[in-house]
Amino acid sequence: MYTVTFQLSEAEPVSISVNPGENLLEVARKANVAIDAPCSGNGSCGKCRVRLVSGFLDSPISRHITSEEYDAGWRLACCSKVVGDAVVEVPDIATAYRSRMKIADLDSPEEIAIFENLRKAMMDAGISFHSDLSFLPLELSEPTLDDTMPDNERLLRAVEAATGCPYENIIMPYSVLRDLSWVLRESEWKVKCVISKDLDRIQIRDVLPADNTDPIMGFALDLGTTSLAGLLVDLETGKILAKASGGNGQIRYGADVINRIIESDKLGGRRRLQDAVVKESIIPMLAQMYQSAHVNPRRIYRMVLAGNTTMNHLLLGLHADPIRMEPFVPSFFQTNYIYVRDIGLKMNPLAELIVAPNIGSYVGGDITAGAFASMIWNSPELSLFIDLGTNGELVFGNNEFLMSCACSAGPAFEGGDISCGMRATDGAIEACTIDKETMEPTLTVVGGGVPVGICGSGIIDIIAELFRCGIINGKGKLVREGRRVRHDEHGMGSFVLAFQEDTGGVKDVVINEVDIDNFIRAKGAIFSATTTMLSSLGFDPSVIERVYVAGGIGSGINMKNAVTIGMFPDISLDHFHYIGNSSQTGAYAMLLSSEAKAKVEELGRSMTYLELSNEPGYMDEFVAACFLPHTDASLFPSVEVD
Repeated sequence: MYTVTFQLSEAEPVSISVNPGENLLEVARKANVAIDAPCSGNGSCGKCRVRLVSGFLDSPISRHITSEEYDAGWRLACCSKVVGDAVVEVPDIATAYRSRMKIADLDSPEEIAIFENLRKAMMDAGISFHSDLSFLPLELSEPTLDDTMPDNERLLRAVEAATGCPYENIIMPYSVLRDLSWVLRESEWKVKCVISKDLDRIQIRDVLPADNTDPIMGFALDLGTTSLAGLLVDLETGKILAKASGGNGQIRYGADVINRIIESDKLGGRRRLQDAVVKESIIPMLAQMYQSAHVNPRRIYRMVLAGNTTMNHLLLGLHADPIRMEPFVPSFFQTNYIYVRDIGLKMNPLAELIVAPNIGSYVGGDITAGAFASMIWNSPELSLFIDLGTNGELVFGNNEFLMSCACSAGPAFEGGDISCGMRATDGAIEACTIDKETMEPTLTVVGGGVPVGICGSGIIDIIAELFRCGIINGKGKLVREGRRVRHDEHGMGSFVLAFQEDTGGVKDVVINEVDIDNFIRAKGAIFSATTTMLSSLGFDPSVIERVYVAGGIGSGINMKNAVTIGMFPDISLDHFHYIGNSSQTGAYAMLLSSEAKAKVEELGRSMTYLELSNEPGYMDEFVAACFLPHTDASLFPSVEVD
């Protein structure tokens, strides 16, 4: 047996005993050491870089690590076997998907505008912000020898008198009864109940002293394949009390849903995947939000989850393998009577877990929630809704019909499959311009500091600028030379956006030809899905009157650049609107409004799902779109090509 010790930047070292020949990435997983592995350990992404401080690893030289880096101890964890005791350093960049949990600014003008616009649009559609959860203040008579009515009946009779709801239709669960006697006497019989109304029934969710100031809260979660974003909300006022984002800990089992499903089907896999997202991602996020808002988690009475079909299954610990196997049948499209406690989250014991409904195996609740937030279902205009994430999902239609489809865009839009890619958090390049003559870039960085990586919106800008300046050709190959253009021993070219000596980072921030090729395939998947879906209805892009682009890939998207690289149809730029994280916005609406929840469920039932793999022309469309901007230049008349 050998001992491997992992040195972590923000935690105590972790040591584990291993057998000779064990794979280092698998050893890290067993030790619960987070190492980013979007390719699930097949050696293609180069994200699981670690440094051998001392000891012995059997590690071949990889195209992802230069000879100089190899001599300095850098290795790929997925390609390394343990052949002796070893001390391994895990750098921040390998754990960034989990360690950079971020509490967001609640006063962002862009965010305020998004939620204000949602409220106005819902009012215009006749949907009110009205929750079925509310406070009911009560003052009870104190028991005497002449009035020995039990505590529970005394409270139920008081609720009946205050609401008019028949005694037999008022429900008091065990979690309320358990502390009832103590609360009534400590509060001197002046209390306020948290109640929910459902048709002709009332359920008592909690009984608090009358002077308790805790709000009735809910938690809205957008659960993405790569990242997650949460809102803690006052359900009476709609005020956002805390907002946070972070990485999905499942990513070390693969960047795409197929690899995760395969992992979940192994012995103990479902538990590992569930723990990775619940214990490593959601619980730390909630802890930061509780601390930021100074609130008691027991006062959270509802959670809304918006995620893709696979993420929903893995969070709930369900068997997900049928999703990827013909005839692609998931365990559920819509659920009810699931509680937050069922997945190991500690909130109010009666807090229910509402899952935004899935539409198909690869179009989930993030899209039903997002489509609701886009409001395309309430307009006669033919509109296209595009959610950019690990899976690219699209909805097309208006107030008469809606069709949806999904394409495997890969994790490039969220920084995966990109050598210096990262989420849209501090240090990420989110916008870029390049001087055509000098090839010098001007970068905009999230947080305003030095660049350490590139997020999705930055990648779009960089590739568009490289193409506009003639630095890369339509195939994504570097065709100009200069101090920022490099070629390694394998002949692969790269463009340096920020030099290590200028940033003080661990390495240069670059984009290489493999990155560009990965992104061209991702943008090609989006464009080909758009044209295939339109063709199935007998339309072409000219009929599109509005395009709503969603996804947490940066502070916004330069739509002109997205058209330049052939990701979006070449139509008037006035038609494009960036609406941010629409999945989270839709979950927020479902949390606050019973009518919004009912509408999202209706959208899930009524939306037509198009399976692109069954469309005979889809692969031809995809291959044609894997070029800048497209192999058919006539589709992009506004794009000037040197």
